[in-house]
Amino acid sequence: MINNKEFNVLGTPLESCCDNPPTGYFRDGFCRTIQEDSGTHILCAVVTQEFLEYTKSRGNDLSTPIPQWGFLGLKVGSKWCLCISRWLEAQRAGKAPFVVLEATHKKALQYTTLEVLQKHQVAL
Repeated sequence: MINNKEFNVLGTPLESCCDNPPTGYFRDGFCRTIQEDSGTHILCAVVTQEFLEYTKSRGNDLSTPIPQWGFLGLKVGSKWCLCISRWLEAQRAGKAPFVVLEATHKKALQYTTLEVLQKHQVAL
C-alpha cells in the first residue's frame, strides 16, 4: 500500500495494480497521477487480445517489447495502468478490457461513472 492514502473508485485505499512488470505513471505498481501525467494513467485493467489489437490499431502498441525501456510487452491477462481516455475510447468501441476497481484511482470518476466501470469489472 502507498503511504499517501490515495483512494480507489470504491472509496477504499488504492491497491496495487501490478508490480511485475511495474506499472503506473510512477512505475510503482499503482494507478495514480500528477499534473505532468498527460495520459492520466489511473485505470487498472486486465488486458484482453481484443483490447491489445484495438490499442495497437490506434497507435499505442502495448504488446511489443521495448527492451531499452525495460518493457517486456503485455500479454492477455496482464494487469496495466491505462490512460482513462484510451479506456473510454475502447469502451465506446466495444473493446474495453476488464477493470480492477480496487486498483483504479478515484479520479476515474471525474471521467466516467462507477456503474460504467462496474460493467467491466474483472471477476476476482
